[in-house]
Amino acid sequence: MKTIERTRKPIRTFHPRRGRLSGRHFDALDRLSERHGFTPGDAVDVLEIGSGMGEATLEMAATDPGRRYLAVEIHTPGVANLLANIEQHGLTNLSVVSVDALDLCREHIPDASLDAVHVFFPDPWPKARHHKRRLIQPVHVALLSAKLRAGGLLHCATDDLGYAESMLETLTAEPALRNRFDGYAPRPQSRPVTKFEQRALAAGRTPADLMFVKS
Repeated sequence: MKTIERTRKPIRTFHPRRGRLSGRHFDALDRLSERHGFTPGDAVDVLEIGSGMGEATLEMAATDPGRRYLAVEIHTPGVANLLANIEQHGLTNLSVVSVDALDLCREHIPDASLDAVHVFFPDPWPKARHHKRRLIQPVHVALLSAKLRAGGLLHCATDDLGYAESMLETLTAEPALRNRFDGYAPRPQSRPVTKFEQRALAAGRTPADLMFVKS
């Protein structure tokens, strides 16, 4: 009797969250998903993984019109909100897609093509048994590093102290990257303060930034 080999499903680094959609959000998804979405082969300069409600991505793209930004977010209200704001602000250098960012990188982002990858406040998966789900771990960092051009930037931020320490150790161990600073980076003005970060600060959690460049 033949045995059936089962392909192990990849461990996801995210947990889809439900959220209410307003009429504005439904309209944005219906009208704008194709116009401001991503098609394989589209050029991308800056990849934003986990854009949330999109405030930071929108501001960075608006102040950096010479580069093409792609926001990846699996939370539908966040995608819808960013689509609506792209139209409202008339941006032409920002797209958004709702997929697994790692799958996107493996299948559709060419090696040595990105100026920057941003990973701001990813799920810290604080329980030890869930650490395997963290986005910043060696195999994923190697993938993201491969997509950066020489001199490209991998910029991470987190308000979870344990995750920050793990990030620093993991990024330092990646041979293709070098730290721009001695340990954590000073908070860069280029990363906008979001409502999420404001809540972290109000709760007494100080975010840590890590900025590593492709050598």
